[in-house]
Amino acid sequence: MKKNNLRVYKVLLFFIGLSFSGLSQKSDSLNLQAKDLKSFTSYVETIPGTRIHFDMVAIPEAEFGMGSEGTEKNHQADEGPVHRVKIDAFWMEKYEITWDEYELFVYPGNQVDGITGPTAPFVDMSFGMGKTGYPAVNMTQYAALSYCKWLTAKTGHFYRLPTEAEWEYACRAGTNTAYSFGDDPALLDEYAWYSKNSKEKYHKIGTKKPNNWGLYDMHGNVAEWTLDQYIPDFYSSFKNKTAINPWAVPATLYPQSVRGGSWDDDPESLRSAARRGSSPKWKERDPQIPRSNWWNTDASFLGFRIVRPLKQPSPEEIKKYFEKPLEDL
Repeated sequence: MKKNNLRVYKVLLFFIGLSFSGLSQKSDSLNLQAKDLKSFTSYVETIPGTRIHFDMVAIPEAEFGMGSEGTEKNHQADEGPVHRVKIDAFWMEKYEITWDEYELFVYPGNQVDGITGPTAPFVDMSFGMGKTGYPAVNMTQYAALSYCKWLTAKTGHFYRLPTEAEWEYACRAGTNTAYSFGDDPALLDEYAWYSKNSKEKYHKIGTKKPNNWGLYDMHGNVAEWTLDQYIPDFYSSFKNKTAINPWAVPATLYPQSVRGGSWDDDPESLRSAARRGSSPKWKERDPQIPRSNWWNTDASFLGFRIVRPLKQPSPEEIKKYFEKPLEDL
């Protein structure tokens, strides 16, 4: 009996130890989360080995109504139904990626081991619209993601494209109006470069007013890649429920989702809820066979900006964002 009691006593101690260990691990996890949230502020990142830097804006977690109601002027069917979306906290670049940043990745001498760089462009991809301080354009979604992979390796921080939901949430900046500044397109001239004021070209970043969260050119200047496949009725799958960090993972090369409108677009295409799918026509003049994974020669209206999630994914999860390019047509 004494031996049996001793054995039971040891077993009880073992399980009590496990319980306290579990509580300790949960406590450590909560402390880490609290530490992350405490340090969750905007920051400036300098690309190692260069003087090039960029600003990242802290975007808090929240729920919001994604899409637009049928009563919104210029509402399109692919913007509904409006549905609740929960978004985790992340940082988003204050400006669209510039040529100053992007060309560090494009040209030889700046590559990271194991990361393939883009093919050298056969023409000036800015088409004479400007380089220093201007948004980079004409890249494919794969090229934009490859830049993120390169930047992640350079800095040690995980950068990627935003999902459609993250993009719209950041663009709205707490609003539910057609634009981040209200419903009146007459105010666009203060916030955006678009068809009526652009003189048929893009402009230097940050020369118009930002939204409430300090993000510039979310409306106009250049349209921006997201991570998502463009699926016109994607929102229908979330009817009457809250979507948590939704992402339409691409299965085909076309169409991918693009947001924000550009210097070449009319006001209705610059609305916070407006969506657009990519097209093979954007690389019609590409002389490469097979067609380039890197360049869209006919998309001088298209660029991107980056995000960094507060919750760093595991190395295995990060790899999923940087898969090989989907097969072209």
